[in-house]
Amino acid sequence: MQKAIIYTRVSTQKESQDTSLKRQKEELLSYALENKLKVIKIIEEKESGFNQSRPGIIKSLNLIKKKKVEVLLIQDSSRLGRGNAKMALIHQVEKMGAEIHTLADKGAIALNDLEKMILEILGVVESYQQELRNQNISRAMKNKIAAGEFNPANNLKNIDQGGRNRKEIPIKEIIRLKKLDLTFKDIAATLRGLGYNVSKSTVHRRYQEYKKNNEIII
Repeated sequence: MQKAIIYTRVSTQKESQDTSLKRQKEELLSYALENKLKVIKIIEEKESGFNQSRPGIIKSLNLIKKKKVEVLLIQDSSRLGRGNAKMALIHQVEKMGAEIHTLADKGAIALNDLEKMILEILGVVESYQQELRNQNISRAMKNKIAAGEFNPANNLKNIDQGGRNRKEIPIKEIIRLKKLDLTFKDIAATLRGLGYNVSKSTVHRRYQEYKKNNEIII
């Protein structure tokens, strides 16, 4: 059973809008029940659709980012926002691997050709930006090594002990690169360029171990 979050919104603080919020919530709860979705959170918001910093939608995105939910339920696409704000939110939700369902579409959100094209453009632009960041990070690290400011060998420990050695990798560098939104694949590639023979799975495992042991919130 997929986990879902219900997001309802009206554009003003008027009390008369409370009826709309209540109706949205009831209809979305009914949709979730019919489609076997487990609702873990209901968020109500009274904010303009042009406001990109709405507390409610930010809270929703954080839950999606933390993999707490897989589906965002809304009455219709306008509940996400208006204009660029709406497209940016759709892009972020899809990027984080979640689905958007609307009552109006009776399922996954329906996009017109122009909206699909905008999302494709956003994806391509983001891909180029990520590649540029990766190259800049790799270049900076190589410059540090050349200048003697950083030596990967200093991070290798226990090499004289018997048995299979545990790969020592710079966990602080993994955390720093992850905060720059690099994927584990990109982080592994960057570390290999610095002399660390590590795989994506190893980087992911060490990152999860660090989160658990240090109780950090990413």
